[in-house]
Amino acid sequence: MTVNLEVAEGVGTLRLDRPPMNALDVATQDRLKELAEEATRRDDVRAVVIYGGEKVFAAGADIKEMQAMDHAAMIARARALQDSFTAVARIPKPVVAAVTGYALGGGCELALCADFRIAGENAKLGQPEILLGLIPGAGGTQRLSRLVGPSRAKDLIFTGRQVKADEALTLGLVDRVVPAGEVYAQAHAWAARLAKGPAIALRAAKEAVDTGLETDIETGLAVERNWFAGLFATEDRERGMRSFVEEGPGKAKFG
Repeated sequence: MTVNLEVAEGVGTLRLDRPPMNALDVATQDRLKELAEEATRRDDVRAVVIYGGEKVFAAGADIKEMQAMDHAAMIARARALQDSFTAVARIPKPVVAAVTGYALGGGCELALCADFRIAGENAKLGQPEILLGLIPGAGGTQRLSRLVGPSRAKDLIFTGRQVKADEALTLGLVDRVVPAGEVYAQAHAWAARLAKGPAIALRAAKEAVDTGLETDIETGLAVERNWFAGLFATEDRERGMRSFVEEGPGKAKFG
């Protein structure tokens, strides 16, 4: 399989496994969507890590496969391409990308689908599609601009240049830079910590933030308000408040 889902300590690792560069061909895209939906459904998966291995995250699409596609073929495929990445972005649980080596084109777009990005010092990220006479097609024009702002996104998309980990951190493209050998361990630790948190509240927080970014503030506030009130019906809210009153802050344990 080109993508695997491994679960431990409440954390599901979506592991890309298509050596040598984890090129995201059609089969990998479809498998990614399938496993993202599985991670969404499974109660034993409470947080997710996306990982490509020690040497490379994903160097982009399978260019040879794309070269053979004409206009009609890509019209038929483009929605499925986006849907596979959107399935990752819509996992209603905390998701962290563990980025080592190259995360280019579709690889960068996949990292953008995560809530948090931890990069190794050896990471290089970018959207080089313009160098092929194309633009990003798996969400890059939309998610990148929302993350780093339109002018920075346009710089990366217009030039197709690659940025090293330190510049990616300055741009806000990644959130933490660590030694390459520590990327997965730190990503798993981040996810494992959140896997112990209140699952429904975490889902609510993610949906409120993401929806708010995609709509006007009044709609965003309505989503927040409805989730906030709805959480008062959950056992986690009862447990969290009782623990706060009886033991002090930060000591609640959630199922």
